[in-house]
Amino acid sequence: MDDLSIRNARDDDAEALIALISKVYAEYAGQGVVFDLEELPELKAIESHTQSGRGQFWVAEVKGRLVGCIGWIPVDEAVVRIERLYVDASERKLGIGGRLLDHLESELKIDGARTVELWTDTRFRAAHRFYERRGYVRGETRQLQDKSRSAEFFYQKSLA
Repeated sequence: MDDLSIRNARDDDAEALIALISKVYAEYAGQGVVFDLEELPELKAIESHTQSGRGQFWVAEVKGRLVGCIGWIPVDEAVVRIERLYVDASERKLGIGGRLLDHLESELKIDGARTVELWTDTRFRAAHRFYERRGYVRGETRQLQDKSRSAEFFYQKSLA
């Protein structure tokens, strides 16, 4: 996809970012997934959030329209956790998720991270297949106390 651009997220992306993620959550509403902005307050000012030392966040755009996002937060000096990899349903299967993940992993290798981990809702089966194709290995499961009553799978990948 030649017209795809990936750039650092800005605070003024909030409206489009919130719309994207709430739209993805809505795909799973029949399975009890609830989008609650109060559980994701960083979306209101993602640039300010990441500039305070809490990782990095990028958005993907096609012809100026925000169609995807990905970010990371530090766990320790060698380990980072992926946060919020989402792609608009109308843009899936075009390689956007893979390009976002490639971008993140390349940046992390430059910064010296050795391991990437993430948690993903057990109901997001397409995401599980995506991560497993990309070399991520599933581990434990945890239960959250959020409005969606989420259970999540842990995934991890070595960048070494």
